Amino acid sequence: MSPHAAIQNEVFRAYLVIVVVLLGTAGLLLGLLTWGFKKNLQSVWMTYKGWRLMAPLVLGCIFAGRVCTLVLFTVVAALGFKEYARATGLYRDSWMTVAVYTGIVGVGLAALVNDPNNGRPGWYGLFMTLPVYVIALLMFVPIARNRPTGQLQALALAILGFLYLGWMFLHLAFLANADHAYGYLLYLLLAVELNDVAAFTFGKLFGKHPLRSNISPKKTWEGAAGALAVSLALPWLLRFSFPHFGTAQLVLTGNWAIYRSA
Repeated sequence: MSPHAAIQNEVFRAYLVIVVVLLGTAGLLLGLLTWGFKKNLQSVWMTYKGWRLMAPLVLGCIFAGRVCTLVLFTVVAALGFKEYARATGLYRDSWMTVAVYTGIVGVGLAALVNDPNNGRPGWYGLFMTLPVYVIALLMFVPIARNRPTGQLQALALAILGFLYLGWMFLHLAFLANADHAYGYLLYLLLAVELNDVAAFTFGKLFGKHPLRSNISPKKTWEGAAGALAVSLALPWLLRFSFPHFGTAQLVLTGNWAIYRSA
């Protein structure tokens, strides 16, 4: 991945056009609904403005190359953990949060450096085994601070935060080391966003039955079904992203987009 490679890559250029067209079409549609049909879409406009900021940032980093892409996703993982730690109260425990941040940076570095065994970008063996070392570090924190009381909950929250928001999320970043990095990364990023849009749209148009009212009151079974249908169709519509995939891989790719959206 590099600026020269991005310019030469047909997949990157295709996604650049797709994103520009989608943002332009969405802006025109929102404008028509807001000023033509007098609809109150303030919350949707806020989301759209966020997309207009995020799309150039993400595309710019992917265009800049592998290092910039890995740094971006590592920063996003760290910011995601910060919000999680604040929501759960873990952020008050500076020892645990610093240890988790250290683990997230370690995973990012493992994705960045070359594998000493074969010289390929990304040290996959270290990347996959790092959770063992990070969890050991987290378990050592109560010993280092000589504080056994109340540490079990903090330890559990820290392990969950690192695994879910650090290690699992950064599997996406590791795709920057793949031979078909542009297709994998850009497809997943676009598919996740379109999955959310489909869930919102189908929910608004047809939603009558709450999916899980105590967890997310606004989500409906109809919205989930619409998102499922869109996610399963996207790999076939955007098959140019991975022409080497067979039927089974395309089906699994649709399910992966659903999982990332969740």
